[in-house]
Amino acid sequence: MKSHAKVVVIGGGVVGCSVLFHLARHGWTDVVLLERDELTSGSTWHAAGGMHTINGDPNVAKLQKYTISLYKEIEELSGQATGVHLTGGVLLAATEARLDWLRGVVSKGRYLGIDLEVISAKEAAELMPLLDPKQFVGAVRNKEDGHLDPSGVTHAYAKAARKLGAEVERFTKVEDIVRRSDGLWRVITNKGDVVAEHVVNAGGLWAREVGRMVGLELPVLAMEHMYLITEDMPEVADWNKKTGTEIIHAVDFDGELYLRQERGGMLMGTYEKANKVWSEFQTPWNFGHELLEPDIDRIAPSLEVGFRHFPAFQKTGIKQIINGPFTFAPDGNPLVGPVRGLPGFWVACGVMAGFSQGGGVGLALSNWMIEGDPGADIWAMDVARYGDWATMAYTNAKVRENYSRRFSIRFPNEELPAGRPLKTTPVYDVLSAKGAQWGVAYGLEVPLWYAPEGVKDEFSWRRSSDFDHVAKEVAAVRNGVGLSEISSFAKYKVAGEGAKAWLDRILACKLPKPGRMTLAPMLKEDGKLIGDFTLANIGDGEWFIAGSGVAEQYHMRWFEAHLPKGGSVRIEALGQKLAGLAIAGPKAREVLAKATRADVSNAAFPFMAVARMDIGMAPCLVGRVSYTGDLGYEIWVAPEYQRAAYRALMAAGEEFDIGLFGSRALNALRLEKNYGSWAREYRPIYGPAEAGLDRFVAYGKEADFIGKEAALAERKQGGKLRLRGFIVEADDADVIGDEAIWHDGVVRGWVTSGGYAHHSKKSVAMGYVPKEIADEPDGFEIEILGKRHTARIQPAPLFDANFERMRA
Repeated sequence: MKSHAKVVVIGGGVVGCSVLFHLARHGWTDVVLLERDELTSGSTWHAAGGMHTINGDPNVAKLQKYTISLYKEIEELSGQATGVHLTGGVLLAATEARLDWLRGVVSKGRYLGIDLEVISAKEAAELMPLLDPKQFVGAVRNKEDGHLDPSGVTHAYAKAARKLGAEVERFTKVEDIVRRSDGLWRVITNKGDVVAEHVVNAGGLWAREVGRMVGLELPVLAMEHMYLITEDMPEVADWNKKTGTEIIHAVDFDGELYLRQERGGMLMGTYEKANKVWSEFQTPWNFGHELLEPDIDRIAPSLEVGFRHFPAFQKTGIKQIINGPFTFAPDGNPLVGPVRGLPGFWVACGVMAGFSQGGGVGLALSNWMIEGDPGADIWAMDVARYGDWATMAYTNAKVRENYSRRFSIRFPNEELPAGRPLKTTPVYDVLSAKGAQWGVAYGLEVPLWYAPEGVKDEFSWRRSSDFDHVAKEVAAVRNGVGLSEISSFAKYKVAGEGAKAWLDRILACKLPKPGRMTLAPMLKEDGKLIGDFTLANIGDGEWFIAGSGVAEQYHMRWFEAHLPKGGSVRIEALGQKLAGLAIAGPKAREVLAKATRADVSNAAFPFMAVARMDIGMAPCLVGRVSYTGDLGYEIWVAPEYQRAAYRALMAAGEEFDIGLFGSRALNALRLEKNYGSWAREYRPIYGPAEAGLDRFVAYGKEADFIGKEAALAERKQGGKLRLRGFIVEADDADVIGDEAIWHDGVVRGWVTSGGYAHHSKKSVAMGYVPKEIADEPDGFEIEILGKRHTARIQPAPLFDANFERMRA
């Protein structure tokens, strides 16, 4: 075994072998994979071997499509059969609500290049003869589903990697990982040490244990998962003989089942409600090619549904029940990427759907390590989406919930309860008493809307029980004044003698003068957006940054990676060390003036001003800015003073009928201004000109900010896309994101977000289209729940197009 390597990959399952192959294919051949046992030991060898392209995040779906397309290449390069069977499949709906969801999946597939088609239950039965069409209301056909040989695929990756120069060391157990003073990693094994620049934790079932070696507690948990294999079935033999093809895959969402042919019988798996955690706190190192004891009673309710939906199963015997552990993250997506604070340490774990996602994970991680960027928008898989709040207990609660709901409908207005409430602000109980209905962002409870007694969310794809109440919250802001709780924003403090120069390099904006704020795009080296913030110059060398709360860890990883050596710049993520409130509306200044002794007149405190002032008795930092697009103020306060500031503002606003508003009303308000949001309109696949943020980029400033050259090139060339706002002639449902945008009968773009703008009484969508058609007056349609609706571009904001209210 070599003593030095550029990269050590830990774990010989499908993910680790994919990472190894992709590194070698990209030219990094000084790489070695360490596996404590045989390759595939762990979860890989007993996987059901299904593969599919569908995912809730379109960017992950693209990587899944890539994974499936990769198998032919690695089979040819390695000479190892992968056992790929592209049978196609049907996604089944037993309810109209499920069929609505599937229609949305088809719309998403249109712009992803995934061949999907809505069909009737009868047509589904003609394709998959074992199902009873009377049990379903419709289905979607997917031609790219299939299954494979898990062992064959894993060994094909490994053999292909070896041919390209990589090395694989089996029966080599990693016992510890130590960071040396020179920044390199010493990987200690039972066969000696390997010193490496990079270490990849692809430990699968042992990812937690590998993480703990470097002081990292990863939010992953293994669950027992069962599937059964039947005896040979005459119905299967008849179909094979009649058509010369296998029986296609089926996913029965309402039955929580997946099915495929296995030799002369069928394989049926389930994500049962009565699930069971495996090895909750510590994974035994001596576990390998073993299976767990089956428990047919636990999956009996699912099997009963399966036998009803697929009657042929009632007439056959069960040959084998496979029960093995698989790891999950709290939301079911993988954990991929560099770990903040551990330069050169990477993770690729929690990849439950390894044969759908393993190739994409390997591609993204190898790109990231070699090029400094994953080459795709993989936010849904980025390990940085979790912070310290994702404790072991939280992870256990959310993984169990996610497992039990893997095939359940998640409505756009549905908030899942497990692991909550965890983080709360000081006014949580006060707002709860006012009827706050809560959501969660980066572990923190955030008010979505305020319900009268006896009214709650009714989960739906269409406008629901909150609709009229959100309209009242919007009216309170537009007609008078509203107050919202904004602690979920990420907050950062920057100081030090080098702070100004560092900010000038890391942010693309012109830096504001003391007492002023500005909008601040942040770019990667390729000129694409990696952040959008509000930057405030507090004075005396102190700076304040506010941004997307869910991206706090993501952005801190970027900030810290670009800090100068020597400690001349200090940056701190304030998290819940700073709470927030906001007031907005034409009466907002009058409320603030009553609550403070400071001069907040337009002359003394104009738009984008920032200052410290007392609100009531509470010392606060106040900025004159508002995401509502109205006259407004954001107020930041230490948590011990938040209740006092809240009371002072509500008391001052009483004579103006101040109302509370939540994030759903805020969404309706920002849509009227064509304001984008991080992780929707602003993502690392869009340039500032494409996203409409180029007016905030100081192309001519002297500082050589990150991405400047690429941003100038985009400005000159114009980019490929344009973000546009649309007015949609909708019915009783509005866009939620990822719907197809049609132009002249062809899918040309995609929706990023939208909803109903209550003040303007318009259904609004935001999305990207090619720049060549971005200013076309007509010809657009947006697909909602399978129906195409006429849409027109709204070039100017629906509300306050001249920005008079904000600046008044």
